[in-house]
Amino acid sequence: MSPRPQSDSPFSAKVVGILVAVALFSFGAIMVLAGWAPELRDKDVAGSHPYSTSALGYQGFVRLLEAQGYPVEISRLERTLEESDWGLLILTLPLWGGNDALEDFDSSRTTLLVLPKWDGIPDALDRTKQHDTRFKNARVLNDLLDDLNLDATIGRIEVPATVDGAFGTLSPKPDVKMQVLDSEALDPIVTADEHILLAYAPDAGIYVLSDPDLINTFGLSEFDNAEFAVKMVDFMRYDADEPIIFDATLHGFVRSENLLQMMFDIPFIGATLTALMAALLLGWAALVRFGPPVQEARAIALGKQALADNSAGLITMARRETRLAPRYLDLIRRRVQRDIGAPKSLTGDQLAALLDRLGEDEISGKRFTDFAAGLNGPADNRDDLMNKTRELFRWRQGIIGRSMNERK
Repeated sequence: MSPRPQSDSPFSAKVVGILVAVALFSFGAIMVLAGWAPELRDKDVAGSHPYSTSALGYQGFVRLLEAQGYPVEISRLERTLEESDWGLLILTLPLWGGNDALEDFDSSRTTLLVLPKWDGIPDALDRTKQHDTRFKNARVLNDLLDDLNLDATIGRIEVPATVDGAFGTLSPKPDVKMQVLDSEALDPIVTADEHILLAYAPDAGIYVLSDPDLINTFGLSEFDNAEFAVKMVDFMRYDADEPIIFDATLHGFVRSENLLQMMFDIPFIGATLTALMAALLLGWAALVRFGPPVQEARAIALGKQALADNSAGLITMARRETRLAPRYLDLIRRRVQRDIGAPKSLTGDQLAALLDRLGEDEISGKRFTDFAAGLNGPADNRDDLMNKTRELFRWRQGIIGRSMNERK
């Protein structure tokens, strides 16, 4: 039993392929996690933002509008506050830091500003819920109104039986007390006992909702609050197709447009796929060329083959290939004449008749005169020349082969 041949490489092709596949997968996973890690993070944390399902959150309002067929989206782009666009923008103000983000706010689109009311304490065991809530100090809210350049003061009254406004008489039921506004600079849209529940600020060009309990998750457990919320949205929108945009950047949910995400998004995805395909082709080219370097050959090779190649190259450069057809026909005619021992005194017609009697080509069924008719003049092109000369050469090989068998 002969021993198995030993390979110079310490790794087999299978092992190398597995290592390369693992490396490529690991690199791709790192790139995906680096680009989309913020997107994979759970955003349902307790707070007064549109992702929160807690009592003070507004995810319930988002789902209510979606269930009613409204076009709703949550924006995490800072340019939403800076650029004017079509749609109803809803800003749910946090207690701290929200006014700084509104310095470059563009109020040219319809905007609803929802004031805060509660100060929540997140549950240490379940970050999606509030452990406890309490009224936020009215003085802090008044300072917030001053920072927003809204000439108004916060008040809290007993919940009235009804409220009156531009979209009818309703009976909303906020928790404990109703938070209202008192101001002569705001235009009242919905009033409650001579106080303002929903107002329009003409100087700022925005709507202001004083009590968030009418649209937050806890408040929407009351049907009257849900009815008020839907009618308020209908009042502010101009068209049934107008989108409703909840801003989440005021609460820290800012999505940065990083380079990795842009590479795999329109319109850059085409260039990215082209670059990846080019890298794969380069890798494949490097793989198949792996081995010892090829020794440098002579600039001008020696021997008959080199002479023939150089001659063929000169003919090609001179573009005279198609004019070789008659010469090739004459060459084959003379070689067959010599092979069969035909007299040299035969005329061209006599020799052609003799060659026709030698037989037909086994594949095409043509005789010598058929081949000669196509090669008497220059060929149409290079392919035409190759096809015709190949058929003539095959006919000569068949004739010589039959002649040798007959002699045996």
